[in-house]
Amino acid sequence: MSVVPAVHVIGGSRVEAIDPDGTFANVNPATGEVLAQVPLDGAAAVDAAVKAAVDAFPAWSQTPVGERCQVLFTYKQVLEDHFDELTNLIVTEHGKNVPEARGDVRRGIDCIEYACGAPSLLMGRTLPRIAVSSSFSRESDENIPLDSTMERLPLGVCAGITPFNFPIMVPMWMWPMAIACGNTFVLKPSEKVSLCAVREVELASEAGLPDGVLNLVLGGVEASTALITHPDVKAVSFVGSTPVAKKVYATATAAGKRAQCMGGAKNCMLIMPDANREAAIDGVLSSSFGNTGQRCLAGSVAIPVGDAAEWFVPAIVEAAKKITTASGSDANCGMGPLIDAASCERVISAIAAGIEDGADLLLDGRDATMPKGNCFVGPTVFDGVTPGMSIAEDEIFGPVLSIMRRDTLEDAIEVTKQSPFGNMAVMFTSSGYAANKFRMEAGAGMIGINVGVPAPMAVFPFSGWKDSFFGTLHANGEDSVRFFTECRILVSRWF
Repeated sequence: MSVVPAVHVIGGSRVEAIDPDGTFANVNPATGEVLAQVPLDGAAAVDAAVKAAVDAFPAWSQTPVGERCQVLFTYKQVLEDHFDELTNLIVTEHGKNVPEARGDVRRGIDCIEYACGAPSLLMGRTLPRIAVSSSFSRESDENIPLDSTMERLPLGVCAGITPFNFPIMVPMWMWPMAIACGNTFVLKPSEKVSLCAVREVELASEAGLPDGVLNLVLGGVEASTALITHPDVKAVSFVGSTPVAKKVYATATAAGKRAQCMGGAKNCMLIMPDANREAAIDGVLSSSFGNTGQRCLAGSVAIPVGDAAEWFVPAIVEAAKKITTASGSDANCGMGPLIDAASCERVISAIAAGIEDGADLLLDGRDATMPKGNCFVGPTVFDGVTPGMSIAEDEIFGPVLSIMRRDTLEDAIEVTKQSPFGNMAVMFTSSGYAANKFRMEAGAGMIGINVGVPAPMAVFPFSGWKDSFFGTLHANGEDSVRFFTECRILVSRWF
């Protein structure tokens, strides 16, 4: 691909940089090739995008919900028609292998399908004759019934700030439901995957979405801050690391906005002695090393319980050794590159810290067979990990699996309960008793039983707990409908 200038999409048009503070080189992490120069715009670009959204809101919010959803039905088909194009763009820009990239697009389409159900999801509630009141007329003792109705209405302009790791899917957690509910939207994607985001938004215009309903601004921290604090933005949805999520939530809510901010994680996977061994190995492998460990549902701590360690530890190491680390476009690729050089340095530093802390390095991803240079680190496995080690407690966001052995189910569950994070927890077992005890006590919002990555489908909320989420209403599912609408109550009586 040739180097292109990445552009904003504002009011349905491609807009060049407005007032950039430099540019960001968007790089193919597998080859080092520069794909685009991304303008690091700030408040001026945000103002233009929000103004376009404000101008579009009156007409769009008054468009019947069925008509709004017809655009989304068309958009779904447009995405299907461009499925391979989007897949290849993710492989090139992000580094995922082809199956992972296809999954990214497919899960995004799932969100579109759910948003197409807005006519049912937006239905209010009515309770006739909720009470009776006497007439004011002294000549009548008639009791007049009072009826009460709850209606759901759009908020106005909503905003989304999204990370690099799922460049098609995560934005679709936000804007499709927001616009289906009658809002208009401004998206600020990660500058590391700007081409995917621009194409996603352009295809929405091709599907017939009116100008200004969905806008996209490129930029860095300045653009995000301007969007979070803009007086015309009513709600902010964010996905990123826990420190940033916490800051965004505090800033947005202090400015009087709704906010749902999804943060990081340190997810545990318990392996019981009675687990189906093949399912446990496959589940842990895909959870730890899928997407090169760059997801907030990555399983990063494996906890074999009792004598499960005797078969689990050697088996997971051998399975990890068989993963081919290569460019995502390679037909044999089992795991692609990390997103950038800084991520490589962070993961390599985490491996060094694990060694220094005394963990037993069973598989060193720094020595894996893989393309040299650029952004590759192979699967890495530590044993003998204990609480207090950085690899046991810090989110690495890379292909590093820490094995922490525990003697009993209670001891293993205690590890998950003590974690400040609460995104997911997983157990592999054949025991209904163990599974139920784990489900009730693990202290995470998404629980997997014999499932390595318990990612909810679009009809259920992405339900992180503790320091993995800041807010009250999550992305996706019925929570998303409630987040992007406000209630109006009507109490009436007729004489």
